[in-house]
Amino acid sequence: MDDPPSGAHASDLVEGDLLRPMLRVAWPLVVIQLLQVMYNVADTFWLGRLSADAVGALSLAFPIVFLFISVGGGFTAAGAILVAQHTGASAAAGTGDREAGRVAGTALGFVTLVAFGLGALGYVAVEPALALIPADARTATDVVPLAAAYMRVFFLATPFLFGFYTFVALMRGYGDTRAPLRVMVVSVAVNVVLDPILIFGWGPVPAYGIEGAAWATFVARGVATAVGWYVLFGTSAGPEIRPSDLVPDLGIVRRILRLGVPSALEQSGVSLAFVVLTALVATFPPAVVAAYGLGNRLISLVFLPAMGLAQAVNTVVGQNLGAERPDRAWRAVRAALAVVSAVMLPVAVVAAAFPDPIVQVFLPPGSAGAAETIGYASTYLRVASVMFVFLGVFEVARGAFRGAGRTTTALVLSLVAVWVVRVPATYAAVFVYDLGTTGIWWAVVAGDTVGALVALAWLARGSWTEAVVEPKSGVPADD
Repeated sequence: MDDPPSGAHASDLVEGDLLRPMLRVAWPLVVIQLLQVMYNVADTFWLGRLSADAVGALSLAFPIVFLFISVGGGFTAAGAILVAQHTGASAAAGTGDREAGRVAGTALGFVTLVAFGLGALGYVAVEPALALIPADARTATDVVPLAAAYMRVFFLATPFLFGFYTFVALMRGYGDTRAPLRVMVVSVAVNVVLDPILIFGWGPVPAYGIEGAAWATFVARGVATAVGWYVLFGTSAGPEIRPSDLVPDLGIVRRILRLGVPSALEQSGVSLAFVVLTALVATFPPAVVAAYGLGNRLISLVFLPAMGLAQAVNTVVGQNLGAERPDRAWRAVRAALAVVSAVMLPVAVVAAAFPDPIVQVFLPPGSAGAAETIGYASTYLRVASVMFVFLGVFEVARGAFRGAGRTTTALVLSLVAVWVVRVPATYAAVFVYDLGTTGIWWAVVAGDTVGALVALAWLARGSWTEAVVEPKSGVPADD
């Protein structure tokens, strides 16, 4: 990993051909997201062979865990935006990127402090958070204790989670996405090997059950963080960060907060919505809870191309607006919208046509309580396929706004999709119109479809390209 920065460098992104360097940034991000989901898929795969209740426990745990993670995630996103804009401004001016290194160092130090605080808070909040979920009687007895056991171990890994997330975000803002990909491969390999050993036991290693999946994540993320920090401080890859840069610079922290607070509110607002949605789903029997969690994980797989492309758009838009080239930023967004639509449409057709075989890969028909869960999850996947193109468009649009520093706009769009549409639609389907699980699945479709349409209308206004960056300071303009 001592090579010069790989992937698309800033000069590639702000000059010459646009689509090819953007895709060079995007494809490692898509693979990184695929490997990220492999963490969850590996857990689901092996826990599905333990019991359907263990899969249901992940369904309850994940939204609460993500709620805590999302708070710090907003600040990693802010670091990426500032690094991208400083890198673009430096490339346009033909100067060095030392300011990008100072921003990256402050972001790394600041987010690490936030991670320790969130990890401690999450650990002590496990039981109170789960107690708020109005679970079905059998779900409360069989599933909730498993979720608590998983979450307690998971929160111990929070500093390692954020250490790696920040590394990926900073390298992405710089335009280097291949180094994070190599680190991610190592981390996932560790997790995949450890999962079955720690869940079921092997030789002298005892069986930890669902806690084993969390311990595997702990070790794998620790390895990723160690390697990532070595790349940043021990190689020439990425922005030039010095150890002294880890001491937070208050001026940079203010800029991180300015961009990061809306991003944190966006991610935590979405996460809180998913906690509420999970609580509504938990009023159903365990088979529905497990199907909801399994369906969401399958949708997250479908989501990968859109997420990777959106992160690439984030970088390309940030660097081009930093270089005062809004026309290239617009071209990047239009190209990304066309690509994501072309990718998501055939995926939607396959999911609609073959939901049962897809679901059964992750929950074999012979395991305990599987048949009913498979039926619900297959229906969920078939209904959700209707929104796949809208899901991709929505994510790319929000990536464009974030890259432009318009994090408040991205916040509003996300909250509209989940709090204005999806949560009320789910509540109405369950408690007002008694539509059962079918209503839950269609509420998911409604949220992202409406969000995509609103986002496209907002993009068309074009105001997000106006006076976004001061080239010398790299400070984004107000929303």
